[in-house]
Amino acid sequence: MSDGTPESALPGPPDAGRRPEADEPRGVPAGGRSPRSRARLWVTALSLPPLALLAAAAWFGRSVRPGADDWCFLPVVRDDGLTGLIGQFYFEDNGRVANALLVGAYATFQVPGHQWFGLISGVLTLVVLRAVAVLALRRAGLTVPRGLPLLLAAMATALFLFATPNTYKTFYWPAASVSHTLPPVLACAALLPFLAARSRRGRGVALAVAAFAGPVIGTLSEETALVVAVLLATTLLLSIRAAAGPSRKFLRLWCVAGIAGVGAGAVVLVTSPGSNHRRERFGAGTTSMVAPESLAASLRGFTEIVLTVITTWPYIGAVAVGVLLGLLCRRQDGNPPRPPAGWPLTACAGVVAFLVSGYVCTVITYPVFQDRVSAPSAARLWNDYLLLYVVLLIGAGAPLGLAARRRTRTAAGPLRAVCAVLCVLACVGPAVGLLDLDADLRARAVKWDAQDRRLRTGASAGAEVLPYERLVISQMLEPFSRRGRTYWPGGCVADYYRIDRVTDATRPAGRP
Repeated sequence: MSDGTPESALPGPPDAGRRPEADEPRGVPAGGRSPRSRARLWVTALSLPPLALLAAAAWFGRSVRPGADDWCFLPVVRDDGLTGLIGQFYFEDNGRVANALLVGAYATFQVPGHQWFGLISGVLTLVVLRAVAVLALRRAGLTVPRGLPLLLAAMATALFLFATPNTYKTFYWPAASVSHTLPPVLACAALLPFLAARSRRGRGVALAVAAFAGPVIGTLSEETALVVAVLLATTLLLSIRAAAGPSRKFLRLWCVAGIAGVGAGAVVLVTSPGSNHRRERFGAGTTSMVAPESLAASLRGFTEIVLTVITTWPYIGAVAVGVLLGLLCRRQDGNPPRPPAGWPLTACAGVVAFLVSGYVCTVITYPVFQDRVSAPSAARLWNDYLLLYVVLLIGAGAPLGLAARRRTRTAAGPLRAVCAVLCVLACVGPAVGLLDLDADLRARAVKWDAQDRRLRTGASAGAEVLPYERLVISQMLEPFSRRGRTYWPGGCVADYYRIDRVTDATRPAGRP
């Protein structure tokens, strides 16, 4: 059964119907490599800086130690297992069942789970984004040098994870990553069966995955669920003009399945006892969210977020790789492609979807975080829509590359060089930040390990109350913050070491 995809868009032999491009020399120079072979080499080499950034960040993860919410998850998983954590999330904490599954997956391994989390989540992000790039290009009937999908994925991964104002909470803190960094990646993974569908069975699998992934996303992260719902609704509206025939029908069914799944997950979450308890605990009821003063404050906060994001210069690397995509891609017949019909409308719709979803995410988080919603300490909340921002920047660069390629072939070479330089420079800023963060991680790990030995020794000796030294990193919450007025998560620390209470080590013995 045909899905409406033209034969020219289907994958074929690498050189099938190939004709030299207007800006590509014909033949192979004597004693040299072909232009395509050279492009493959330098594009692959260009992916090394972002890959090195990811590898270094994963290596630095060996110094990660638990903190904040992690203290509360570890003893529950240790004593009650994964089912105990799921029950706590659903009935007491927030209702996020899928979130509890992922938290339990790393908390089961206790401290080593925190140390390995960065490596596993980073590699997962890279693999998913590369697969999306490969299938999306194939679906569009485009061929590119072999290393370009890896470059696209590596740059998007590096910018998404490390261009943030608070890399620790984005990449190294598993609790925040599970709630705000991984959900957009998993949503991209749910896109893969759709992009790969070529038969009736493939389309059925894609619909089933969309219907299943929706509840998972809905009970994993409210913010990502909103972003996904807005994107699917936008795609559904655009499908009236963006596709025709069987393809349009499949696209619409897929969008509807995804929206229904996300809606089902949202119902499970919102009606859970844990979600009700969370709203009562933080005073984040529906009325306060839609109050005019809350909506206005959320708009101010989101405006500050957007200004911070668009002035973060490393994101220029996403535009640069998009331009390279436009310069290097070609159709199956070997000719340069033209921008797809209606791409300005699609681009505008993507920008609107980003702004709408980002603002709504700010609205639902503002009652909890108040004016801190736009502060670097809360930057992890932005990740639910920042991956979309990076993809939009890549998509904006591609038409620029196509336009430059068609306007003059003499400018293609210098433009490629400029883009290559920008890709490398885009990794410099995050690299400097990572090196500074590594020093903080190692210093905290030394103190954390020493305190861990002291608390374990005291607990094994029968002590019921022990002093605890605050070990703050990247504005993470620790017991006795706010000059000792806030005890949380001191009770969870005490549970972890099986004692009754911890006291502030900076206060004289006997003082409250």
